Amino acid sequence: MAQNTTFAPRNFGKLPDRSLGGQQPFGASTTQQARENARLEREREKAERERQERAELDSLSEEQKEEIREAFTLFDLDKDGHIDYHEFKVALKALGFDLPKPEILDILRTHGVPSPHEQLQQRQRSSSNNPNLPTPAPRLLLPFAQFQSVLTTKILERDPREEILRAFDLFDEGSKGVIEIGDLRRVARELGEGLEEEELVAMIEEFDLDGDGAINKEEFMSICLT
Repeated sequence: MAQNTTFAPRNFGKLPDRSLGGQQPFGASTTQQARENARLEREREKAERERQERAELDSLSEEQKEEIREAFTLFDLDKDGHIDYHEFKVALKALGFDLPKPEILDILRTHGVPSPHEQLQQRQRSSSNNPNLPTPAPRLLLPFAQFQSVLTTKILERDPREEILRAFDLFDEGSKGVIEIGDLRRVARELGEGLEEEELVAMIEEFDLDGDGAINKEEFMSICLT
């Protein structure tokens, strides 16, 4: 007969606690760290972008800044602090930028925001129990800060010769191709400058290099770039 052997219970001590003790698994911790790094990178890029925008804005003259503010105020027809596609297009043209429709739409997609009414509708759809509700494409609007940023970049990218030619066109009434004494007289009157006739004649004579009694575009360009 086989001998009945009784095994004495063995004391293994306290088994190790396999709980995480409040710590996340390695995978979860790595994912969380990656998200945190991504958030910090987004904040860094945002801060750098804002710094660059401030530097660009500071490089504009006060007249250029005021021109941007006036254009936005003028074409924000409903005075809601935003301009839509059509208002933006006209404002750009008034500031000397005749952009094609695809470029304007791309600017709105990049910098625009939905109208407050559409933002409310989006929140209502998000809280709805029906996830199949259609989500129409939002009508994007441009707030002043984004409008100012876009126009600042556009102005700084513009060839200074274009600016000079725009100024020439303001003097050259009737698109004659030259600035005559009458043009100087009109501009001086509009600006409230009390210049004497002799002073206006002297200005023409000083810069009229070919002696035809007027200032052409090349001569005007030379004046402004010297």
